[in-house]
Amino acid sequence: MSTDWLPLVARIAPHYTSTHVQGTPLSVTSQGGDFPLTRHSVVLAAKSDDPAVRLRAIEVIAAAYWKPVYKYVRMKWSVEAEDAADFTQDFFTRLLEKEFLDSYDSGKGRLSTFLRTCADRLFLNQIRNSNRLKRGAGNPHLSLDFNEAEQELATIARSESPEERFDKEWVASLFGVCVERLRARCEFDGKMIHFELFQRYDLEDADPRPSYAQLATELGLAATDVTNYLAFARREFRRCVLDQLREMTATEDEFRREAQALLGVEPK
Repeated sequence: MSTDWLPLVARIAPHYTSTHVQGTPLSVTSQGGDFPLTRHSVVLAAKSDDPAVRLRAIEVIAAAYWKPVYKYVRMKWSVEAEDAADFTQDFFTRLLEKEFLDSYDSGKGRLSTFLRTCADRLFLNQIRNSNRLKRGAGNPHLSLDFNEAEQELATIARSESPEERFDKEWVASLFGVCVERLRARCEFDGKMIHFELFQRYDLEDADPRPSYAQLATELGLAATDVTNYLAFARREFRRCVLDQLREMTATEDEFRREAQALLGVEPK
């Protein structure tokens, strides 16, 4: 699956309409069970006084941000993979302990920029205090695939700055979460053929890309069905992206800024 999302953004953004940001956001299934997320609830829930609510919210935030944090630290500070993994676990543990997010003000900047700044601050503090986490120190660890992140890191152009890579990784993580949401929704609704078309045409790295006629023949569909099913999947994917942005932002204004930056659209 491609991790270059720019071509997909170009295909989905022109079809955007205001109706695609309405409705109830999807629930997120985390290690702690189903967490019914409402508008803007993730960032707010991460500040909750209820440890269970806070844990589930941090798991959602971590799903979108752990790879950006991990790869950013590896690239900027040139630390070993095991140390970067420990740092990433420590970073989200501190988020869970409300060490960072209580000071987040969406009016002063993007959450992604805030978290990157927090990563810099934490790393420098650890260097200054020689306070690296010892492995197995007893802190709650998230289940993160650092081996996969390392394989991806090996393909990154070293000409990119760590800051540029952080932003790209955030988009890749966000879209990756949304692809899985779309897959789950299509499976639940009995529309996996819609998702398969979306995956084959929009997500895979085939060059040249298969034509609609080729996909119709391969999957035993009418050409008009390929057009309609693909349009449905793209529309649902856009809605998943906007739902996720709503969950990962603290205010309506922040949501609108993120939608504009990511999709080039202004939600109505």
